[in-house]
Amino acid sequence: MQRRMLSREDEAAVGGDEIEVRREDQDKINKFSRLHQRERLLVEELKTKQKDKEDLEEISNELELADEDEKVPYAEAPVHTYVDLLTFWSRYKIGDSFVSLPLPEVQELLSASTEKIDEEVTLVEEKLSGLREEMQELKVGLYARFGRSINLEV
Repeated sequence: MQRRMLSREDEAAVGGDEIEVRREDQDKINKFSRLHQRERLLVEELKTKQKDKEDLEEISNELELADEDEKVPYAEAPVHTYVDLLTFWSRYKIGDSFVSLPLPEVQELLSASTEKIDEEVTLVEEKLSGLREEMQELKVGLYARFGRSINLEV
């Protein structure tokens, strides 16, 4: 993280006009700090969810290219008497377990997972947008009161 310091001229200019920090000002500064921390967490969560979304889309694209009668290197075809061995089976992760499922079912589950992650990404983006708007409002108010004597650039 890069920190900026005031130049000597700015320091001298600010030093002459000391502004008293009121309780409400300190509350706004503290609120801005909490919002900034929450923003950082949401940005990390958004990156993680976007990566998950990309992974799901990549897997879906690979499965679209798969032939239902052909085995994929990472797939297993368990031998069951009631299952046609020509049916494509793939492993799908549910929690901490892998379950062997036919290709169409895996594609449906991937589609549902992709839709869910899309909704989650949208929700996080909306939260982030609202949070940034609130931070901007606080910045405007605090810069109006303190001018260059406060640094809220993150």
